Amino acid sequence: MIRVATVNASLYRDRSGELLSELETGKCEQAIALASILQTVRPDIVLINEIDFDQENRCAIVLRDRYIGMSQNGLTPLSYEHLFSAPVNTGIPSNLDLDGDGRTQGAGDAWGFGRYPGQYGMVIYSRLPIETEKARTFQKFLWSHLSGALQPSDPVTGKRFHADAVWRRLRLSSKSHWDVPIIVRDQRLHLLASHPTPPVFDGPEDRNGCRNHDEIAFWSQYIDPASSTRFVDDQGRIGSLGDEQAKFVIVGDLNADPIDGDGRSDAIHRLLSHVGVTDTKPKSLGGREACERMGERNLKHRGDPALDTAEFNAASVGNLRIDYVLPSSNLKVASSGVFWPSPSEPSAQWLQGSDHRLVWVDLAL
Repeated sequence: MIRVATVNASLYRDRSGELLSELETGKCEQAIALASILQTVRPDIVLINEIDFDQENRCAIVLRDRYIGMSQNGLTPLSYEHLFSAPVNTGIPSNLDLDGDGRTQGAGDAWGFGRYPGQYGMVIYSRLPIETEKARTFQKFLWSHLSGALQPSDPVTGKRFHADAVWRRLRLSSKSHWDVPIIVRDQRLHLLASHPTPPVFDGPEDRNGCRNHDEIAFWSQYIDPASSTRFVDDQGRIGSLGDEQAKFVIVGDLNADPIDGDGRSDAIHRLLSHVGVTDTKPKSLGGREACERMGERNLKHRGDPALDTAEFNAASVGNLRIDYVLPSSNLKVASSGVFWPSPSEPSAQWLQGSDHRLVWVDLAL
């Protein structure tokens, strides 16, 4: 039995280096809360979204060794011998006007929205061996190379938001897409990790909505042997996952609720209903209680609040299901859940570090 999890930790700061300095004090309350959750749920493999990336993986290593690997709130330390991280598009200048504000050097003009390179990065911790040399990253995969890519355009005039010369250079991933093989006994498990952009903060052209849709559609095509997309990774290797017998788990904050909230829901619907994917529908009692307690927009939602994985402003957005752990259909699922304790439980105080909740799935291999 192995437990696979994902959580958006919101471990980023306004300027490069600030998070590392805070983590190195050993007293970062946000990191202590995250470590407490991990030491409670104890996943064997976990993807953490939104932790600053640096070339030496210093933030990821300090978080692992000085927080997760040390007892927090009287809990047993958790040891992750293996770690994988890689560059992301956030904050890397494109030198193009990508957001249409007439400038080329803003946070919205980076290949992925960010104030500095590595903001909102990702890291995988694993107690099981990672085949790092076989890992594939798609940070530089071009948006226009995805089959059926949605090119943002004005809904009234039909005019393309990006000039053709710009569109041909745009990267699909707002952070990156990773295919990271992990060895579980004598089997290979592909962890398919990403963190698509939120489908908001744009204009009538819906450029972020289109990008979110296609970042999710990437996985539906990548796991489909019949896909017409020519997948070329950053290492120059060509091809999709390919093997119908391959075992995988899609993980990450996908920023898409299949029923409620903004965004083009057909991509997440397609992924959840894909014949090669099992949607275990992880639940929590705390999510249902939060809906009733917060009210307002939540009461207008049609989805089951027990499935929610993120708590947003009740007046404008409400709580949503946007974080996922989706195993391939050839894996046997034992159980699943969302770490969202009731307010009366002492562990509820750890939720203050992020507006997202950890999602986990147990697999019997």
